[in-house]
Amino acid sequence: MLEKEECVILQIEEFVQKLVSVTGKDGVSVNEPMANHTSFKIGGPADIMTYPKNSIQLVNIIRECIKSNVPFMVMGNGTNLLVSDMGIRGVVIKIYDNMAAFKVDNDTIELEAGILVSKASKLALEYSLTGLEFAEGIPGTVGGAVTMNAGAYIGEMCMVVHQTEYMDREGNIITITGDEHCFSYRNSIIQKSKGIVLKTRLKLQKGDSLKIKEKMDEFNFKRRDKQPLEWPSAGSVFKRPQGYFVGKLIDDSGLRGFGIGGAQISDKHSGFIINRGGATCSDVLALIKHIQNTVDEKFGVQLEPELRIIGDFN
Repeated sequence: MLEKEECVILQIEEFVQKLVSVTGKDGVSVNEPMANHTSFKIGGPADIMTYPKNSIQLVNIIRECIKSNVPFMVMGNGTNLLVSDMGIRGVVIKIYDNMAAFKVDNDTIELEAGILVSKASKLALEYSLTGLEFAEGIPGTVGGAVTMNAGAYIGEMCMVVHQTEYMDREGNIITITGDEHCFSYRNSIIQKSKGIVLKTRLKLQKGDSLKIKEKMDEFNFKRRDKQPLEWPSAGSVFKRPQGYFVGKLIDDSGLRGFGIGGAQISDKHSGFIINRGGATCSDVLALIKHIQNTVDEKFGVQLEPELRIIGDFN
């Protein structure tokens, strides 16, 4: 008679074979270290990771997970994630340059979810389209950026997104247009419903390529000048509370440069936590909690994390 652990292993192997039938052998890995897939360089192993080559494979993987009652999550470039040291149970579906097709039609760009936002910005420049300059330097994928209404400096994705095709948690494909996205600060109906973006259409305007390039260079310089790009991080840790700047609140709390374990508040920008080497998820969570408590005690402001905290915390 098989032991319980042996049964679980057999079940995993059987499910892996189902996924391999969708993606091919090169599209599935087992016990994949999440630290290799996040900009924070933190995180234990995912039980299974898949790499769909197109939206059809993505849809079939998700439907297979739903049918087999296997938990799953979708990630892009891993630039806004803090993953548990214990890893992630179930399936992680990685959408990156394996799903990065695009199509330009006059002032509209249609993008698959895996294309980088910065690449989309450069595409707009190539076709002399203005409106996406703010996205130069945003490190994530278009799918993630639309989901969370990512933004920088003077712009947000809600200003340019016209239409999005996404999949809900039941496996249905839904198309939404304009206000149906229900965009708000770092949020959307897709994020609220835990949907998965397949592709999106951006509505831009014809512009002067030289002026577009000047704006992009300006934003890129500001980013490099003010953000700790030389260290692993997950970008801005906290959402901006109304009427305040996160970095100033942390600075005025006397926390600039403070660290726990391998995690440290950046000396360059206090809104960032960096991995100084060997940082664990536990280090980062402890530091986040310390920042929240200190800022709340001093200013009565509750800081809400902007990064996604995911994985097995049992």
